Amino acid sequence: MAKVPIEPFVCLAWRWVYNWHMKVEEMKLYVGNFPYNITEDDLREAFSGFGEVVDVVVITDRQSGRSKGFGFVEMPDNAEADAAIKALNDSDMRGRKIKVNQARPKGERPPPRRPMQ
Repeated sequence: MAKVPIEPFVCLAWRWVYNWHMKVEEMKLYVGNFPYNITEDDLREAFSGFGEVVDVVVITDRQSGRSKGFGFVEMPDNAEADAAIKALNDSDMRGRKIKVNQARPKGERPPPRRPMQ
């Protein structure tokens, strides 16, 4: 049986314990106005130049499965997330000027314009 180095697993476990104990939350970033053909891997690559990326989600239409042109990126370090916001907000991504800012919690969003069906 091959030996697996345990250090990376221990580091991840301790990081999770520290974050849970200290109530450290990742900064969730809203990324909007990107081209419809952008994938989660494309966003991860763009943001990973500024630090660790924990999660990437591209929002898609339920019926067609096509991207809606916006998504979210989570980064564990607020300083790295701020650097990504400053560098990428209003920057060009495949011919479109993208918007990047800190995502608002669900409770702070305005109500929908029309009822959901």
